[in-house]
Amino acid sequence: MTESPLGELAVDPAFDSRLASAMEDVERYLRGTVVSDYPFVTETSRHLVDAGGKRFRPLLTLLASHFGPRPANDDVIKAAVVVELTHLATLYHDDVMDEAQLRRGAPSANARWDNSIAILTGDFLFARASDILADLGPEAVRIQAQTFERLCTGQIREAVGPDDGIDPVKHHLQVLSDKTGSLIATAGRFGAMMGGAETSTIDTLSRFGEAIGVAFQLADDIVDITSDAEQSGKLPGTDLREGVPTLATLIAQSSDQSGDDELVAFLSGPIPDDADHAQALRLLRAHPALEDARDEARRWAGDARRILEPLPVGDAKLALEALCDYVVNRTG
Repeated sequence: MTESPLGELAVDPAFDSRLASAMEDVERYLRGTVVSDYPFVTETSRHLVDAGGKRFRPLLTLLASHFGPRPANDDVIKAAVVVELTHLATLYHDDVMDEAQLRRGAPSANARWDNSIAILTGDFLFARASDILADLGPEAVRIQAQTFERLCTGQIREAVGPDDGIDPVKHHLQVLSDKTGSLIATAGRFGAMMGGAETSTIDTLSRFGEAIGVAFQLADDIVDITSDAEQSGKLPGTDLREGVPTLATLIAQSSDQSGDDELVAFLSGPIPDDADHAQALRLLRAHPALEDARDEARRWAGDARRILEPLPVGDAKLALEALCDYVVNRTG
């Protein structure tokens, strides 16, 4: 039997089998979509597709579709591919902005080729996503446009930083809602829409997607601090090295705990020196700010679980609840 896409979160063999079959459909469609008449474009576009990943967004689209009478139909599969293409496109652009060297355990596209190729490949994937969206109707196109607006706004917010007098933590959480939560919210919305769910259910799954999306990003940032490269698929402490703020570093910077001077000095900007980076990582791993960040991830995951309460009991709801638990557990 095909392995369940839910992995250890699997809830029912028959449901998992149907879900696995639908995910295979998504994967085939995704791989076919990135093929270009120009072989080099196919090569660059397949770079991150072949690197794998959680496929969390299309999985959420499929799960959300089970709250309507037409789960995993052709339009659901197309919508799942759209959200994954959009996600992959943003990764190409993010790696350029962050000057990342690794993505999913492999050299990033900008490191393998150059920034221009990475940016244009991301644009190509956005174009392919838009082409599929045209088949899903004007409302889907509008939702995607609004989502893309939030993705861009979140990236700009992060690049510019908080205005004077704005709490950096509050600003950071808004960045995460825009950059990560918005697309995962759309994954849930698209799945419920294309599955024929009621309007109230569509809204619930969209709100769930945003909350679990922020929780996932908070958890990812914690894992980046606490794990090694083999676990996370990228060099540990990448954001720390590049001076990109995360919740743990922002909390540490605002801490009045004695003995924090060395860590705060490190957090004032990028840390290019390997020895300094290793020391900063050790200090951050031992700092109470890391546990505070875990608590915030747990809070968002708890909010996501509460949002699900009005939905009918069933395999899809059980799977979504298990995702909430997974977020909490993976922060360690």
